[in-house]
Amino acid sequence: MARPREPIDLIAAKGRKHLTIEEYTERKQSEVTAPADNVKPPSFLTKKEKEKFNEIARQLIELNIMSNLDCDVLARYIKSESEYVKVTKELQKIHFTADRKSMVPKKEQLAEKYTEYNYLSKIQNRLMKACNENARELGLTISSRCRLVIPKEKDEKPVNKFMKHA
Repeated sequence: MARPREPIDLIAAKGRKHLTIEEYTERKQSEVTAPADNVKPPSFLTKKEKEKFNEIARQLIELNIMSNLDCDVLARYIKSESEYVKVTKELQKIHFTADRKSMVPKKEQLAEKYTEYNYLSKIQNRLMKACNENARELGLTISSRCRLVIPKEKDEKPVNKFMKHA
């Protein structure tokens, strides 16, 4: 299976492949880069979700990971995360005890609570999967960050050891 294509700056930073200046400039010009000048939270997010969107987007832009095209992925991540938290809180409210004052038999009360618990836990699981998938796409998980290699700009030129003999 072929490896995914890497940006030319990353290849140059790794120093494993020796390219001529013409090859480097040709590959650099052929790369598609998206701007990050119009990163805005979508309108379907709540005020609190928009604040979180802006916070994470700012951090991703600083790392040169996020562009205008990634707004929808980040919004889906934030929405699924907030829904996950809501469902988790609902699951925590369920107590598996029967109400003694109720006219409904104890077994039926417990069966109803187990049904509700199973329903909510399935939703929680789906939201967690969606959240993790979107987090991986954005580089928000540990494993996805380990795969990201951001080339550092070289400010200093290496010292030529032969120049002292000239």
